[in-house]
Amino acid sequence: MKHIILNPTKSSKNKKKIKLICKHLDEAGVEYQIHETMKSRDAIEITKKITSQGNADIIAFGGDGMLNEVVNGFENFDTCTLALIPTGTGNDFAKCVGISEKPLKALEIILNSQPKYTDFMQMPNVRGINVIGAGIDVDVLKRYDKYKVKGKFAYLWSLIVSLFKFKKYKFEYECNGKNYSKDAFIACIANGKTIGGGIKMCPKGVVDDGMLDLVVCSFTKKSKIPPAFVKLMKGKILSEPITHYERCESVKIKSDKPFTIQVDGELYDNIPFEVEIVKNKLRMYRP
Repeated sequence: MKHIILNPTKSSKNKKKIKLICKHLDEAGVEYQIHETMKSRDAIEITKKITSQGNADIIAFGGDGMLNEVVNGFENFDTCTLALIPTGTGNDFAKCVGISEKPLKALEIILNSQPKYTDFMQMPNVRGINVIGAGIDVDVLKRYDKYKVKGKFAYLWSLIVSLFKFKKYKFEYECNGKNYSKDAFIACIANGKTIGGGIKMCPKGVVDDGMLDLVVCSFTKKSKIPPAFVKLMKGKILSEPITHYERCESVKIKSDKPFTIQVDGELYDNIPFEVEIVKNKLRMYRP
């Protein structure tokens, strides 16, 4: 049975997309059920209820936020699988793994291929699948949320403003048995490659290599921000002198002051920034 979890949207485009998906499934004789969320993080409980019974294909119909909720509700990894039909604004994880934003092409992968093991990131009480971070990325998200019109341009503008207004964090972190301390713009842990609809925060991320990608960008003079920003947009931030990049299986990060953590774009306060990779457990339909 295919279980499609979606947020009932007012978007005419997404209404057309789900009708198209249902029409195709009906014609193919595939059994499915639609589950609509009512509020934020509803998809966690819906997924948990379905997967606790075993033998289910869960299809997240939405963006990175919906995917994150579904991953957080997942149980019975041996008998349940994950799929994604990306209909969000950024769709960063879908772009990373090559899932088409055209609904029928995404559905074709689900119906005509075998699921593949896909890494995810485990924190003490929260899971992530794309990027987990603290610092300027959270500042950007909070700024972005204030805009009525969403989209890549609004996110990009939020990033530019934050780059010049952001106040540094002093991050202390442990990676591969070594301890570091840096005044930084951002400390992020990546499984995927991009944030904000295509901004290449970690272009070397691979979703099935069994490794986390740590990216810490040190605080720098305002005069050096523009060239670093250009490198970021070109996918070359890892080569910048301000960037510490390292691959590892687990990371622990602390700061000199309280901070919010973003997990695939979802914001969390008062949780420990401790992440480890989980491999060969989650099976996902992807190219």
